Amino acid sequence: MMIVVMGVCGCGKSSVGRRLAEHVGCEMIEGDAFHPPANRAKMTAGTPLTDDDRWPWLDSLAHEMRLRHEAGQSAIVACSALKVAYRDRLRGSGTDPVFVHLTGNPETIRARMAARVDHFMPPGLLDSQLATLEPAGQGETLHAFDVSPPGEEVARQVIERLAL
Repeated sequence: MMIVVMGVCGCGKSSVGRRLAEHVGCEMIEGDAFHPPANRAKMTAGTPLTDDDRWPWLDSLAHEMRLRHEAGQSAIVACSALKVAYRDRLRGSGTDPVFVHLTGNPETIRARMAARVDHFMPPGLLDSQLATLEPAGQGETLHAFDVSPPGEEVARQVIERLAL
């Protein structure tokens, strides 16, 4: 089983992902860890990534997903996966991932981002991520969850709806 917890920066991908991984008994793959240093530097400087910046990152993440799958391992993957093409790139891993889309009020997410410490993604990039975010494409299923409740509650809802 491969579950991609997706959404804009600050929506809780990592915290919900960790809770899901703990519940399922598998590892969580932190998508941010797969960004090359140049991507991290751009984001830290408040510069949105381009598609050209994202392709190698997504390919690296898809490769890791494939390796886990081939080893018979399940994983929870925290990755923004904002566009249909990005999600298709992850689907290209051959792991048949399930997409859990964390969504919510931009002001709630912005406030959470402002409260974070030691994170490279500045709140100023939220608007560009919201502009990039694409709804589910034709034939694509995104299981959407509102992030207004605390992360534990969101994870509980995911566990219940996906019968994990």
